[in-house]
Amino acid sequence: MSAKRGVFLPPFDELVDPRTLVELARRAEGSGWDGFFLWDHVNFAPPVGAVADAWIALAAIAGATERIRIGPLVTPLSRRRIQKLARETATLDLLSEGRLTLGVGLGVEDNGELEPFGEEVDPRRRAALLDQGLERLTSFWAGEFEPTPVQSPRIPVWAAGRWRTRRRPLERAARWDGFFPINVPDPAGLARIAAEIGELRAPGEGPFDLVVEIEPGAAVSPWEAAGATWVLTSFDAPPERRAVEAAIDAGPNA
Repeated sequence: MSAKRGVFLPPFDELVDPRTLVELARRAEGSGWDGFFLWDHVNFAPPVGAVADAWIALAAIAGATERIRIGPLVTPLSRRRIQKLARETATLDLLSEGRLTLGVGLGVEDNGELEPFGEEVDPRRRAALLDQGLERLTSFWAGEFEPTPVQSPRIPVWAAGRWRTRRRPLERAARWDGFFPINVPDPAGLARIAAEIGELRAPGEGPFDLVVEIEPGAAVSPWEAAGATWVLTSFDAPPERRAVEAAIDAGPNA
């Protein structure tokens, strides 16, 4: 089965206006893309200057599109209030009629969005908060809060983790719905991840997404062969609007 194709954008600088992001999402949907995902940051390192809120932009995109899957990649749960995130995700899933995927992770320390705002910086503590937050979030989704999400049994959760760091990110992802490994060097590396995930998940446990990002114009088929179910065309920060538009308009099979 062919991998689904998505666009993965930092909503910064030239793309900071949510109306621009809505236009790009509409163009992506019209050009045959399957997904439209945004980086989720409150601050970013230079040379990035302006940063848009991914959640407000995703709400606007949800209301302006009909088919394309959307979501943040990734939201660090350690800097989120889980009850607020539960309300946001359920509402966005309702607005999009069940098209939300939630990407989660630890976040990073070098973008000036943790320590300057009093957020947790210790990676082990952030990992514990991530695991605790996910369990709490699913309790809210399961009926502790109303409305519940449109998707059943839950909104899909993709857990991110850096390539070949520790076993724990893989173990975490295997308990959820997908893994987004950061900086995988090649398809062979992804194939190793796919094999490890297969060992960690029980037979018949349900579908599982393996998500990779590639540069515009890069070949997709080697990643599909290695086990990718989603291949995202990704853009560096700060993004150039002209390059993004060209890649979107060329379509997912370019």
